[in-house]
Amino acid sequence: MSFVDLVILQNWLDNAAFAVLFITMLVYWCGAAFPNLPVLPALGTAGMAIANLCIAFLLGARWIEAGYFPLSNLYESLFFLTWGITTIHLIAENSSGSRLVGVATAPVAMGITAFAALTLPSEMQNSEPLVPALKSNWLMMHVSVMMLSYSALMVGSLLAIAFLIVTKGKDIQLQGSSFGNGGFRSNGYKLHKSGQLVTEPSLEDNAENNGYARFEVNSNGNSNGNGKTAVLNLVTAGTQAVAASETTSTTNLSPQRLSLAETLDNISYRIIGLGFPLLTIGIIAGAVWANEAWGSYWSWDPKETWALITWLVFTAYLHSRITKGWQGRRPALLAASGFVVVWICYLGVNLLGKGLHSYGWFF
Repeated sequence: MSFVDLVILQNWLDNAAFAVLFITMLVYWCGAAFPNLPVLPALGTAGMAIANLCIAFLLGARWIEAGYFPLSNLYESLFFLTWGITTIHLIAENSSGSRLVGVATAPVAMGITAFAALTLPSEMQNSEPLVPALKSNWLMMHVSVMMLSYSALMVGSLLAIAFLIVTKGKDIQLQGSSFGNGGFRSNGYKLHKSGQLVTEPSLEDNAENNGYARFEVNSNGNSNGNGKTAVLNLVTAGTQAVAASETTSTTNLSPQRLSLAETLDNISYRIIGLGFPLLTIGIIAGAVWANEAWGSYWSWDPKETWALITWLVFTAYLHSRITKGWQGRRPALLAASGFVVVWICYLGVNLLGKGLHSYGWFF
């Protein structure tokens, strides 16, 4: 295949990826609005898979054309990031069985693709010879791992933001998905069908469940098993359960929202748990490469500084979950802040500041 053919193929593939992701985003949103249409979830998954393949072929064609791994400029980096996001999305969707993951990830993937394919000037989309500092095998080893870590951390953070939206930002107690001394291994609540008899928990059950129990209440706040809303009541050992209107830790959420919140919280935690070691490996590989190229493992370059800040934010997230046993709103807020920090680290420092990592970008 000639050089001209490869360029034409790349132009076709980046526009095709944008179009497929745009349609996929609409499909996921329609699937969330009309959950009774069974064909929409399958179409959304197929769209993400097709977009993933389009971007993979685009990067492959770019690799053949330029002769080096396609991660040297903003255009290539954005498409690699989108490929990582769609890949992590498919993993998360397959492992959770929830098609609502795409409601959060599809618009971000589509937006990144639109920015790369439709907004960047043509001179920034063309392949250019590598600058001397990038002529190293570390280009693939360091940058690809960092980009995959960004993809995973972004997806995990997006799901945490979706969790905050589903729970309306309220603090609710979830079935344990954290591990460690503080983890809530068995919070003991169950979602009951309307009309099912619900008995009050014993004091022993309250102790095992970290002092939390879930009841169904009707619109008057009475725990009679005929309610339509699942709530969470704080019950301390030695006391009886009180009406939902009298507790200080009651969150009125439907059983469907509670179930979705648990799923989002669990997937977010696991995806961030995947992205964090990749980020750690990427930073270490970058330090080794920096020592080879510049004679110093760490120079407090803006990119290095924000990579460290990103690492600390997600270290705090994982520490709060594994050691402190946090779940729900507080770690989700940490992850949401991590989404902003990742974008600053990935793109912000290259747009707003100059440093050793600014080549091949806007500055």
